[in-house]
Amino acid sequence: MRRIVVVRHGETTHNAQGIWQGQLDTPLSATGRAQAAAAAAALTAYEPSVILSSDLERAAETARSIASVAGLEVTYDERLREIHVGQWQGMTAGDVAERYPELQAALAQGQDLPRGVDGETVAQVVERGRASLDELVERLTPGECAVVATHGVTGRALAASLAGIDQHTAWTAIGGLHNCHWAELSEGRLGWRITAWNVGA
Repeated sequence: MRRIVVVRHGETTHNAQGIWQGQLDTPLSATGRAQAAAAAAALTAYEPSVILSSDLERAAETARSIASVAGLEVTYDERLREIHVGQWQGMTAGDVAERYPELQAALAQGQDLPRGVDGETVAQVVERGRASLDELVERLTPGECAVVATHGVTGRALAASLAGIDQHTAWTAIGGLHNCHWAELSEGRLGWRITAWNVGA
């Protein structure tokens, strides 16, 4: 049985302050680095043989923490970046709610519109991210486990896509991954399934 563990990065100061990051390249905070170290210790139980990461620093730093404990090198892929949230990048959640109520209402109703007017849709994130994930799956041999360090929206979207869950259902039913929490996906006779969700150290 092959396994993929999709890990969200540790906390950043933007996370703590409720600021939309998107593809802003923010580093981990002190709390985030501590979270990454704790996650790295816990993830050794999976005995990963591959670590793949978004190239944005908050995910890359999380991946390096895991790799240092596992004795592995990290491979970086920009296709695993967080969803681009356009004009929302750098804005607080309160400011976004005040200035873009119609767009937020449409998103809440299940419309997959570009975030922040000129950002990405979840479908676009899945398209680029699945290309990376599919290449990873092709390289995994029976019994191997890969750790994929990425972001909140991207992590949920890719886990749902691999398990055959539509994106709106994933958003409303299983929610997002917390900082330095992960989803475990295992391959069975009928394909990939989510066997654990929002697991933390």
